[in-house]
Amino acid sequence: MHFNYHFLRFLCPELDKRFQGMRIITCFSQNKDELVIGCTKIDSEMYIRANLLPVISCISFPLEFKRSKRNTISLFPVIIGQEIKGIKVFQFERALRIDLLSGDCLVFKLHGTRSNVLFYPKDSLFPSILFRNELKDDWNINLLEIDVQLDLSVGHFQALEGNASKFLPTLGKIPRDWLKNKGYIEADVQSKWSLMEELMDMLNVPHYAIIREEKEFNLTLLPAENPIFESSDPVEACNELFRYRVVIQAFEKEKNQWQKSFEEQKKRTKAYIQKTTEKLEELESATSPGQIADIIMANLHQISNEVEEIVLFNFYTNKDEIIKLKRGLSPQKVAENLYRKSKNRKKELDQLYQNLEEKEEILLQLEDWLDELAKVNNFRELKEFVKSKQLLEKQKVKEEQVPYKRFEVEGFDVLVGKSAKANDELLRRYAWKEDLWLHAKDVSGSHVLIKFRSGLNYPKTVLERAAELAAFYSKYKNESLAPVIYTSVKFVRKVKGTPPGAVMVDKENVLLVTPKGPTNE
Repeated sequence: MHFNYHFLRFLCPELDKRFQGMRIITCFSQNKDELVIGCTKIDSEMYIRANLLPVISCISFPLEFKRSKRNTISLFPVIIGQEIKGIKVFQFERALRIDLLSGDCLVFKLHGTRSNVLFYPKDSLFPSILFRNELKDDWNINLLEIDVQLDLSVGHFQALEGNASKFLPTLGKIPRDWLKNKGYIEADVQSKWSLMEELMDMLNVPHYAIIREEKEFNLTLLPAENPIFESSDPVEACNELFRYRVVIQAFEKEKNQWQKSFEEQKKRTKAYIQKTTEKLEELESATSPGQIADIIMANLHQISNEVEEIVLFNFYTNKDEIIKLKRGLSPQKVAENLYRKSKNRKKELDQLYQNLEEKEEILLQLEDWLDELAKVNNFRELKEFVKSKQLLEKQKVKEEQVPYKRFEVEGFDVLVGKSAKANDELLRRYAWKEDLWLHAKDVSGSHVLIKFRSGLNYPKTVLERAAELAAFYSKYKNESLAPVIYTSVKFVRKVKGTPPGAVMVDKENVLLVTPKGPTNE
């Protein structure tokens, strides 16, 4: 709820008190989709730090911020030196505005995956600068049309038959879940109105709590059981949420990724050990090809070149056994092949024992790493752990062996096949039915996957960037505009007997993009 109107209407008056009269002295970005604005007045400083990445979107207001000496870019030069006149929320909208004394203003549009910061010059109804230029629709946002007017009367509620989304579309996930858990969906209109009144009363109380829902930290205005943090100061709540989301949540995510990687390696290693152990037992319990060859050589006088099997006495087991032969092949030649096979079997057994020993050592190492990783509590310890085990170097070598190039676009993994054969492997081994599949239309090129993220829709900007890569890694590479098809992986299938990389697509959409490779980013 930190980007929700019901929270912003408490936050903005507090920001207005603190930032009013301050002068903007710096505006820059040093991380992807992160904007930092520094302000000062007399001897005090305060910063606005907006992280607009879809997976960890949040905003904070630190009293100090050290700009990195490298990899930073200055932004919105027209606001440098300007004085802040005031900060206010837009009516019933997930957006706030910073008005400058000159008449210019900055609008923070806080719309999840499509969040952005827009600069409006004095007397202009449309922005002249965007922080995220890829959100092209934002050029058309009329400053006078951002405010939304809602009728919150009981009469209007009844006219809508208690449809909560139409009556109060600003609620957000946590309040909607509260209504659902209270039986709102099945209730009659009068009961729904009572629940809606109770909810609106709670949303009018300026008390904020940070809760944990599965792997994500969220802010709520509703009463919470066992909150991680509580405050009546909205700025303090924002800063604390930023710490949990950007620092703690990011640390836990990276730690969990390593833990998951080790667990998967452990599972594969144990499966290999079991399979290899069974194979060794099978090979050692079976009659040696060399023994069968000895039996054939001892009974050459009984064997004809035309027979395919014969019963002979096995002097190793003191039993008669059926010995397999090949029609048209002399017994001597069969025995020669068996002696060669016996020699190869010994090599195979030696190699299997060596592999088994190596895998058992790897298993012990993985178990030690998992125990050690469980005790890691912060980024510094995690960095030292990764460095001491040389995990990044090993991961780099491993990535060079996979059949795809990997890119990250707004928190989504995008995989691009390296060749026609690699395209098949990418689809067979690395694709899931809910992943999004892309390919340049009607020409040869790489298969591209946007990996599914639970609970998140594919943003338009991510789809467009993946399509640009699909066009770039195809025969459309040098065209000014290229058609790219996209669909869910579940609608893509490999037909037996078709050439490498060839697939059948049962359902598709088409997108026109300009081919752009990694160097264009």
